[in-house]
Amino acid sequence: MLQPLGYYIYCRETGSEEWQTVNNKPVTCNEFTVPGLKPGKEYVFCVKSVGEAGLSESSPETDPIVVRPAIARPSAPRGFVLLSCGKTNMTIGWKPPKRKGGTKILGYFLDQHDASELDWHEVNIQPIPQRIYTVSNLEEGHLYEFRACAMNMAGVGEVSEPSDLFKCEEWTMPEPGPPYDVRFTEVRDSSLMLHWQAPLYAGAGPVTGYYVDMCEEGTEDWKQINKQSIATTHMKVSDLDTGKCFIFRVRALNKAGIGPPSLPSDPVVAKSKSGTNEIELGVDEEGFIYMAFEAPEKNDSSEFIWSKDYEGPPDTNRVQTEEKGNKSKLILKDPSEKDLGIYSVEVTDVDDDISASCTLTQEDLDKLLKRSHEIRNPLIKLISGWNVDVLEKGEVRLWLEVEKLSPNAELHLIFNEKEITSTPTHKINFVKGKGLVELIIQNFCDDDKGVYTAQLQDGKAKNQFTLVLLDESFAKVAKEADAKKREWKKKQGPYFVENLKWKVDKNCEVLLTCKVSISMQCNAMQLHSLLTLRICIYVCQITKADEGQYKAVVSDDRGEDYTQLDLTKGSRRTLYVYTYMVIVLIETFEELLKELCKISDAPGFPLKFQSFNYTALSATPLKIQPTDEGIKIYTDVKYYTDYMKTTWFHNEKRLEIRDRLKAGSTMNQIWLHILNPTDTDKGKYTLELFDGNDSHKLSTDLSGQAFEDALAEHRRLKEAAIAEKCRARVVQGLPDVATIMEDKTLCLTCCISGDPYPEITWFKNEKIITFKDRYRMDVKGTVVTVTIEKVCNEDTGKYTIYVKNKYGSETGQVTISVYKHGEIPVGIEEKEVPSETTIKKPE
Repeated sequence: MLQPLGYYIYCRETGSEEWQTVNNKPVTCNEFTVPGLKPGKEYVFCVKSVGEAGLSESSPETDPIVVRPAIARPSAPRGFVLLSCGKTNMTIGWKPPKRKGGTKILGYFLDQHDASELDWHEVNIQPIPQRIYTVSNLEEGHLYEFRACAMNMAGVGEVSEPSDLFKCEEWTMPEPGPPYDVRFTEVRDSSLMLHWQAPLYAGAGPVTGYYVDMCEEGTEDWKQINKQSIATTHMKVSDLDTGKCFIFRVRALNKAGIGPPSLPSDPVVAKSKSGTNEIELGVDEEGFIYMAFEAPEKNDSSEFIWSKDYEGPPDTNRVQTEEKGNKSKLILKDPSEKDLGIYSVEVTDVDDDISASCTLTQEDLDKLLKRSHEIRNPLIKLISGWNVDVLEKGEVRLWLEVEKLSPNAELHLIFNEKEITSTPTHKINFVKGKGLVELIIQNFCDDDKGVYTAQLQDGKAKNQFTLVLLDESFAKVAKEADAKKREWKKKQGPYFVENLKWKVDKNCEVLLTCKVSISMQCNAMQLHSLLTLRICIYVCQITKADEGQYKAVVSDDRGEDYTQLDLTKGSRRTLYVYTYMVIVLIETFEELLKELCKISDAPGFPLKFQSFNYTALSATPLKIQPTDEGIKIYTDVKYYTDYMKTTWFHNEKRLEIRDRLKAGSTMNQIWLHILNPTDTDKGKYTLELFDGNDSHKLSTDLSGQAFEDALAEHRRLKEAAIAEKCRARVVQGLPDVATIMEDKTLCLTCCISGDPYPEITWFKNEKIITFKDRYRMDVKGTVVTVTIEKVCNEDTGKYTIYVKNKYGSETGQVTISVYKHGEIPVGIEEKEVPSETTIKKPE
């Protein structure tokens, strides 16, 4: 068997398809050192043998191999500083080596030298793990210098240059000592994060803040960055000039003043290093929210150090960390508002800064929670929410549309917490291929009032959609359904084209007319017939007996229709449009009388009609009525017009209408109002009515016991009015129903009034609310606000505000409905909901 002449080695970087030849000449041994590989990169290798017949097939590929930097001894420590000093001891600090040798620093060896002696003496035999050490048994007043060396897995590194000479004398100054270990992380093009340690010597009092100074390398032009001291031992420095090199120092502050500056930091160039990674914020395949950071340059001894708000590691009860290769992942166990803040990460035991940070905001958390919920609970996508249509025959169609579903999809239609099935009167259609859910109700009535929920499931995906048909929403649909049903039904037989209306003809007769349509079944012809009801009553004969409801009915074997006319005094019709109220006043009977009066006064009218005389003769005797404002004297009349002349007299003297005396009239009453009556108002009152020809007088005596009784009742009514005005009220109330998604913040706001200021009590489902934890009440003047943070299903219910003072009490109520993530209540489009929702009733 022929032996191979040698071997060729090939390699490629993971993710690349191109193989590179490692050796130019065949090697004859079975091992080879591969040059030119990049630390932190991952490679795979294979080998081919070469013989007289040429190259062989390639060997199997190796597993991916990460190239680690070569390990070497560290360089020397530097930057010695005196941090605190007693009579016979000194606390010394120093900076780490610039080159750590590609592995972790295991400790330091420190030497000391008394300036009065020749020899150096070692301070410690075992390595010091920290970069601070207190040297004891020194001579007070002597000068000392120090040097150190670092040790890693490769051995002990170079010895540092000696420090400055430090005098051993006890520090007694009132200002704090210097901060130390000033370093930086997260170096980017125009910003960095600066860190330092608090002084070991506090001086006359605790350190209350810090000032940070900065200068460009090569200058001594130090500039203070922060105008106000900061309490933390870290600060983000922004707005740096990209590409320039800066040095920083820190000074501490206590009640005695500002202490000496720290040792200057190493120079740092404000520029993002090539290949700098940032923290990735996302949701994994299992729905967990995470933060991840990748550091290809880390070595085997490096660690990922995570911090929350730069104050230490995150709470292990709230997070867990996972590391795989060059990547570290921080996973939130139970994400909530407690997890909001700044998360930072550093990689240890590397020569260059490898660090990053990200801020988790409420907006970020809401989006991530939504995505997490979608992954863990995939939702069937909604295309069109619940719709309500009223069909031609008065049938009510409730329907919604979702994405196309598979043949295995399921529907459960819940009405008032009970599942319903398809019946002839309530027909359910579920078209899975179109994603259509439809319920058609034939005879829509009070039994159909309530809450409809469509629960859909298609494999793992599911969703539910709720429609609330209560109160105004139900009444609106029921009214439209009844109107369409009636319209359709009446058009099957005779029906009214024009409704009943009235007019007065030239003979002073009142005519009621309407028009009816009659469909002839033989040839589908439409015949219109004018129906007239003649009320043969002359103007002078019209009485109150003619008031009332007039109704006309037309019918045959196919159906019937009716129209009616309201001829009652003061009939009103109220139209509600959302929360705004419009009042249409139809004074039907009065309008009819006015029309009659106009015709009766026309030239050539056959009968003499004295309308004013009719009013004067119908006036009742004067009556006395106490009010909260004073005493009212009045007479009732059948019908009053502005053409009549009225005059009031007191003790036969004509009254002048002034501030305390008000006179007026309505359609059926003439009155005089005495405001804030006194004894001078006693006496005889006379009303004179002039109808154009004659005067008619009515009198009453307001004196003696009649006056005293009226005055006493006035005072009682006035006190009652004051009590009613001052009693506790809910001036601007709450809405009937408020709907909000869980985990949001709800604010219930209303206005109250009362003098004295009312006591306020809130109830939930008739139990007094104790304001603590998630519940909070704020009172600002007349505005009362209740805030419920992070609402959940248990917050659903009836909420009542009860206000009370010595004059009385009042309540206001609102029903809160909480729906889950993914649900879309009727009337609410799918959109981002604000972190805070305020519920108040429109004015």
